Amino acid sequence: MKKSLTLRSALMAIAIASTPALIAAAPATTDDPFLWLEDIEGAKAIAQVEQWNGQTDRLLRAAPTFERDRARARAILDDESQIALPDRVMGDRVTNLWRDAKNPRGLWRSSDLASYLAGKPNWKTIIDVDALGKAEGKSWVWHNADCLAPDYSRCLVSLSPGGTDADVVREFDLTTGQFVKDGFALPEAKSNVAWADRDTLLVATDYGAGTLTDSGYPRQVKRWKRGTPLSAATLVKEGVAADISVRPRAEQDGDRRWTFIDRGLSFYASELYVEGTGGKLVRTPLPETADFRGLFDGQMIVLLNDPLGDIPAGSLVSWPVADVAAGKAGAPQLVLKPTATTVVEEVRATDHILWVKQLDNVSGALLAMTRDAATGRWTSRPVPLADKATVHLVGTADSQDMVFASFEGMLTPPSLMAAGASGPARTVQQLPARFDASQFTVEQRFATSKDGTRIPYFLARKKGVKGPVPAFIHAYGGFRAAQTPAYLTTEPYRAGPLGLFWVEDGNAYVLANIRGGGEYGPTWHQAALREKRQNAFDDLAAVAEDLVKTGVSMKGRIGISGRSNGGVLVGAAMTQRPDLYGAVIAGSPLEDMKRYSHLSAGASWVAEFGDPDKPSDWAFLSKWSPYQNVKTGVHYPPAFFYLSTKDDRVHPGHARKMAAKLMGTGSTVYYHEYREGGHSVGADHAEDAVRAALLHAFLTKELVDAKKK
Repeated sequence: MKKSLTLRSALMAIAIASTPALIAAAPATTDDPFLWLEDIEGAKAIAQVEQWNGQTDRLLRAAPTFERDRARARAILDDESQIALPDRVMGDRVTNLWRDAKNPRGLWRSSDLASYLAGKPNWKTIIDVDALGKAEGKSWVWHNADCLAPDYSRCLVSLSPGGTDADVVREFDLTTGQFVKDGFALPEAKSNVAWADRDTLLVATDYGAGTLTDSGYPRQVKRWKRGTPLSAATLVKEGVAADISVRPRAEQDGDRRWTFIDRGLSFYASELYVEGTGGKLVRTPLPETADFRGLFDGQMIVLLNDPLGDIPAGSLVSWPVADVAAGKAGAPQLVLKPTATTVVEEVRATDHILWVKQLDNVSGALLAMTRDAATGRWTSRPVPLADKATVHLVGTADSQDMVFASFEGMLTPPSLMAAGASGPARTVQQLPARFDASQFTVEQRFATSKDGTRIPYFLARKKGVKGPVPAFIHAYGGFRAAQTPAYLTTEPYRAGPLGLFWVEDGNAYVLANIRGGGEYGPTWHQAALREKRQNAFDDLAAVAEDLVKTGVSMKGRIGISGRSNGGVLVGAAMTQRPDLYGAVIAGSPLEDMKRYSHLSAGASWVAEFGDPDKPSDWAFLSKWSPYQNVKTGVHYPPAFFYLSTKDDRVHPGHARKMAAKLMGTGSTVYYHEYREGGHSVGADHAEDAVRAALLHAFLTKELVDAKKK
């Protein structure tokens, strides 16, 4: 015990040895002594960040496993046998963004569909992002390309400087392979752009003072004609500053292109308008909380997040889009109802099939649905898939009535499958195994939360290992985002093979499906919304305690991990139960819930967390806001914060201030702030590989080595 305390004290001393002078230099002009760390590019704040980065590097890069882990993670991430997922299928061609060791920022390329389906694609490079960045002196990170149907010759290419959410948009001609001279181009902003036709765009962007919402997103959509300056674009729809955003959307349905305007009232409420005759905007009948999932066979496909009359939440419904545009929508038609364990997660449409990806007890399931045009009756056909796996719909070949789905499990290498109008799905490509799966087991278990709710989780372990062993739980718990099991070389998010490294050591890796996500539909999310947020923290604790109760692990040897919203989850968890957890990983985290709505895009999440400026909301937020609940005299579990200076979604001040405050309690803190990468942190595989190695060294030091002393 004495050795453990000595080691921890030594680590803490190294971690804060050179920081007090900088921290003390900032005058406490408010009740927040670390407010100065919110100055994103401020010299003093950056100097502090560089100190913390250096200290963490010196501690963890010296680990005997670091270089081996980094090299192995980089090899896995850059392996050319990776699956080339279809970004878009455009007629008889498929596009893909390919990243490897030689092309860290990527090649945007295309192949004919026939050779792609045969597993021998004939790739031709369209844009070399690395070469473009070098030629233009920019650190370009690829966002996307939107090519106009049906000929797909003109595309709007979005590129981000350094990986921020903001990007530039430039028109590209696929027939010439060049950016269009004097074509459509938008400067850096958080823009949303949609093709109305070849010579017209609907553009939501930063038009200057007073044109952004309080959340920092556009609140004006304008119609921009080719050959005219952006300043001459005409207003189509304008929201108010309190909105989240106003953005255009275009959907192709057969030969008809429909344009929509989505006015975001809050993160979970919006008004959807369709352009009718003469460009007149018609308010659609969608409830404000419903999600428009696209067009199919003349129908607007909509997911209900709240009941609509007798139709339960979680159902798919439809309205005829032509009737809606003419102002005579009528009643919705039921497409698909959820069950107690099965919920809709993703929807894609081809010419004659509506593809619905469901979650069935957190495992992926796929349905092929068709509609009888004469009767309007919907029928469905299940497409068989394996159990306990993650499925994502990644592309469609519309005229071929084919959907592409990625498929993987913790022990099942990722594969790309194609399903058609009949028969089972077929494998287009499958990665070779990255490890010997026969060494490990994966099982789904259920913990019981404080209020009696059963919380599912997936547990991966090495065969024959006797507990208790160190355990590592990854969770999210918010924004309707379900956490589903993926191959161990890609878990957890953006940290590459950290999950694999951990179980190879003989430890336990857990993916927890706590409330706040979308694992069981809208009610699962709503159960941890706003004043009910404590349920998510209780669920995480319940999973950890179940690991203790069942002999898998023990108190103080359980690490927890979360990023973004998951960062506030683990921040609250560590302040509420410092006795239960032995290590904490927080990536791009929210931490200061008193100020979050005034930082970066924070105002857009008030519907999720609550409004701290309202006393009634701060009453419940203040009970769990991590930053405000760090107490002097309490020794918190060692924490590792990773983030990016260029994160323009979650302000880096959250992690900086939380790190400084924890250091003030004498707790051990590790810190790694990349300068580029945006909210996803890693701008390329090199950074992802370093992070995987750093996090493995951190978990080993704090949950394995420290407990042996």
